[in-house]
This record gives sequence, C-alpha cells and structure tokens, in this order.
Amino acid sequence: MAGGGRFGVEVRPGADAIVLVLSGELDHDTAEPLREALADSVRAVPDRIVVDCADLRFCDSTGLNVLLRARLAAREAGGRLELAALRPPVARMFDITGAHQVFQVYASLDAALADQQAK
Repeated sequence: MAGGGRFGVEVRPGADAIVLVLSGELDHDTAEPLREALADSVRAVPDRIVVDCADLRFCDSTGLNVLLRARLAAREAGGRLELAALRPPVARMFDITGAHQVFQVYASLDAALADQQAK
C-alpha cells in the first residue's frame, strides 16, 4: 500500500478490472500516490478501473479532480473508470459538485465486479 498513514491506495490487478482500494483521507497533501496509481493503471489499458472507496473517509476537491482527470484518461485509452462504495462524506462531495453524474457508481465493490453490462 502506498501513501503513508493518512491515505493509502492498493492496486489489485484482476482478470476483468484493475481495482484500486482507497483508505483514509484523500486531499491535497495525500493525492500523489493515487495520481501515480491511476496513471499506471490507465497505461495498462484495462477495460475497467474500479476505485473501491469503502474505506475512504474523506475526499476534497483535489482528490475529486484526480479522479475526474483519470476518468478522462481512461476514456481516451478506451476504458472506463468507475467508483464503488462511496461513504456518506465522500458521496456528499460528489453530489455537491455534480460529479456523481459523470461516474458510474456502485453500492459495493462486489456489485461493480458482478455487473456484466460493464464488461
């Protein structure tokens, strides 16, 4: 896991998707490990990148922008970036900014991985 004590990102390559498991607090000071993991994942040219947010306690505008830019990069590479398990404080950031309208968001990682339509 990269990112230190306040924030972590674990990359789990899979057959159908690359899963990034986030934990802690994503903000201006902690965003670089996520930026790097997403860039590496997009370069791998997967069909899907699923970001598991079940353990993400906080996300500020910097974190949101990292995810939005990665979503665009994934689209340009022919793939998708999707989100799973947004906790209420993080979901609120997406609702307030309208970003929830541009991401496919699943209730859980299992639901995301089980979605056969996304393949």
